[in-house]
Amino acid sequence: MTLPIERARSRKPITWLTILGILLLPAAIGGILVTALQNPTERLDSMTAAIVNLDEPVEIDGQTTPLGRQLASGLVEGSDDLDSNLTWVISNEEDAADGLADGEYQAVITIPENFSAAATSAGQAISDGGGEAEQATISVTTPDDGLVADDLITSQIANVATTTMGTMLTEATTENVLVGFTTIGDQIGDAASGALELANGARDAATGAAAIPEGATQLANGASELSTGAGSLATGLDTIAANTRQIATGAGQLGAGLTGGAATLEAQGIVPAELTAGASSVAEGIKTYADNCDPTLLGAEYCDGLKELATGAAGTAAGIQGVATQAPATIAAQLREAGTGATQLATGLNQLASQGVDQSAAGARALSTGAGQLSTGATELATGATELATGLDTLATGTGDLAGGLRTASDSLPSFSDSESASLASVIADPVSTDSSMNTIFGPTAIPLLAAVVLWFGSLASFIVMRAHTARTLTSRRSSASLTLRAFWPAALIGAGQGLLVSLIVQIVASYDAAAWWSFAGTAVLAGVAFAAVNQTLVAIFGGVGRWISALIGVLAVATGLISTVPGWLAGLGAALPTSPAFAGLIAGSGSAVASLIVWGVLSLGATTLAVTLRRTTSAKAVLAT
Repeated sequence: MTLPIERARSRKPITWLTILGILLLPAAIGGILVTALQNPTERLDSMTAAIVNLDEPVEIDGQTTPLGRQLASGLVEGSDDLDSNLTWVISNEEDAADGLADGEYQAVITIPENFSAAATSAGQAISDGGGEAEQATISVTTPDDGLVADDLITSQIANVATTTMGTMLTEATTENVLVGFTTIGDQIGDAASGALELANGARDAATGAAAIPEGATQLANGASELSTGAGSLATGLDTIAANTRQIATGAGQLGAGLTGGAATLEAQGIVPAELTAGASSVAEGIKTYADNCDPTLLGAEYCDGLKELATGAAGTAAGIQGVATQAPATIAAQLREAGTGATQLATGLNQLASQGVDQSAAGARALSTGAGQLSTGATELATGATELATGLDTLATGTGDLAGGLRTASDSLPSFSDSESASLASVIADPVSTDSSMNTIFGPTAIPLLAAVVLWFGSLASFIVMRAHTARTLTSRRSSASLTLRAFWPAALIGAGQGLLVSLIVQIVASYDAAAWWSFAGTAVLAGVAFAAVNQTLVAIFGGVGRWISALIGVLAVATGLISTVPGWLAGLGAALPTSPAFAGLIAGSGSAVASLIVWGVLSLGATTLAVTLRRTTSAKAVLAT
């Protein structure tokens, strides 16, 4: 069954089958593209990727850390944010290269040998207090003949995996640093307490040391006086020793005289007067010396000996006197006895002087010397104790300042509990996150863009098949506007039908809610009608070139709708195209988009009418040629 619609560049009539083909073309193209590109992350398991793990595990604090193996495990396990995961194969370099070449693998992820070492180098450098940190990397390889989005999908998954592992490592390192702050703060606090105790002890020691100089000075003065007294005692003892020796000499001489007198008396029988006088004189001298003997200086034994000596001397004098009057024999015997006693006295006095008085004098000198040294040492002790007290006071002040500084430092350092450290480390490792629910490679505008483009090319297909105006334009009696609308209404109906069919296909794939779908469908139907008007104008004005221009418009719509980084002039050109308001209205229904499409349709119909009017005039030459 044919329709009263003229076919372009052919006299063959247009059938319902042709109309059906034009009507279904955008729906078929749009359905295929939307089905193929909508939510590709739901079908990731159709891609196969190989993992080549060359990593050598490292040992940290005695524990083996195989980060390469953990990363591979994370890739295989997948993410909870994605509905599916690639089909991962643990492989080696040779098998991965072969699989990439023959198409078995769509990607190969290689984990290098130093991955674990590099990934843990930062934390190790912090732990060791030095060292060079290195960034861990992995390589993602895709075949040269791979599909367009395969690189993007594989790289995105690998980046998510490595970023997650990096965040985990950073979190662990940061948590250790925060715990270290707390530990350091506690240790500095302990040091501050110890420094305060040291300051208090030093202050007490300084107080005690300050009391030493006074006692040491008193000791020095007493020792000096003791030294002086001991020196005087030694001098007195020396004098006593000399006098004792003189007495001993006299006693010896007396003994010798008595013995000699006894002999003379025996020989002569008469005691000389000089002897009697001498004996009396000696007795008086010894008595006088004995009476003046001081036991505190010479000792009681010595004084007692002198007294006995005095008594003996007196007896001797009396005896001599008796001898002078008694019989020479008796006197001589007594004289000998007295001489013997005097000789013994002289020996005893010499012993007393040598063994008693001299030793006492030597001891007194040693005492004087020691006391002098003690006095000097005590004086030095007083000086040193003063300096010690000053130093301890300075130490106490400095240690107190140190304790205050350490306490300030301890209070200034942050302190965190284990749970706080873990929470802070988690935020520091990943300080910014997004609440976006997007988990697909193509954004929410992909469907509106594809819908706008397929509707545009659908309207272009209408005027590839149909004429923009009747071939009888020149001879027709109808008005130019009537001829324009007569060629427009079939394309408009087809455009509206294309918009409705595309909307139904989109709803099947994307499952919009009712309000969003009605807005989408209304805009799609209006866009189909407006695009039919624009394409009619392009063909009516430019002929076959107009179809070429229409194709360029469709390509520009795709190019400027895929990405925002197109050159500015190209973006500006895309915004001026009739596809731009359709694209915006399909994303979110708006009055401005509807108004723009209506304006494009009305202006296009006006331009087509003008073109038809111009084609209804001709020259006589052209008529004759025909």
